[in-house]
Amino acid sequence: MIPKDWMGNTPLGWAARNGHEGVVELLLARDDVELNKRDDCGRTPLGWAAWNGHEGVVRELLRRNDINPDKPNEDRQTPLTQAVCKGHEGVVKILLRRGDVDADSLDYDGRTPLLWAAHNGHEGVVKILLERDDVDPDKLDECGGTPLWWATLGEHEGVVKLLLGRDDINPDKPDDYGRTPLYLAAAYGHEEVVKLLLGRDDVNPDKPGGDGGTPFSRAACNGHLGVVEILLGRGGVNPDMPDQFGRTPLSLAAGHGHARVVKVLLGRGDVDPDMPDDDGQTPLWWAAENDNAGVMALLQAPIFVTHSTA
Repeated sequence: MIPKDWMGNTPLGWAARNGHEGVVELLLARDDVELNKRDDCGRTPLGWAAWNGHEGVVRELLRRNDINPDKPNEDRQTPLTQAVCKGHEGVVKILLRRGDVDADSLDYDGRTPLLWAAHNGHEGVVKILLERDDVDPDKLDECGGTPLWWATLGEHEGVVKLLLGRDDINPDKPDDYGRTPLYLAAAYGHEEVVKLLLGRDDVNPDKPGGDGGTPFSRAACNGHLGVVEILLGRGGVNPDMPDQFGRTPLSLAAGHGHARVVKVLLGRGDVDPDMPDDDGQTPLWWAAENDNAGVMALLQAPIFVTHSTA
């Protein structure tokens, strides 16, 4: 039996990890090589070769009849998932040619290879996986996130386009906290992703999240003027909708000192500049509470004052 080092690494594991194809070939000729043994990091030699993108080593290992090409690491990630996470398209193609590799396997967090490819923005890998009939493009992870949800969060526009081109995904599916992809894109100011999502007829531009806030209120709260203007140009958006605490987009923008957003909202006829929240606090109160003098001046300007000053 070939010995391991103190970390549980065998010579085969080290050779596969570092891409030494010739050494791998020599070691595989021995009868005492533990081909599918995981080291203390939880990876098999094939897992290491896949993770590091060593295509030649992957091919060499897969020639063995006793190889387990789908043996997961300690996070239940198979060699395919490990290759996908790093964006190694060549290794992904090699593994997917085998009939004993699960293209839609779930890891410890319920994430598929496609979800990881979308999460990390590996557009080429996403294309490869979407060509397969055994890959669910809309499968949820344990937090309720879909591949589109994760691609949106990472602002991976190319991946978002690929996924939105599919008819078998729900682009408005919320996660476990009620956040849709559009909600995320608006909250983080991802303008181009917002535009892509709004291009789908089955996306509700005013769908509230678990906190009662809409994509518009999240954009206003975080001062994303570009997203605010994009959403205002889309029908079906209520710019005065309160969240679960009764705070309107204007109140949120005022409290956070986003003067440009406040100015845009005050210029509309469908926004109440004095609407109190559930605690009776108005946009002006929130601006004063947070010492936002510029916003206070906007809210008190005569052109915007709609209540009596008597």
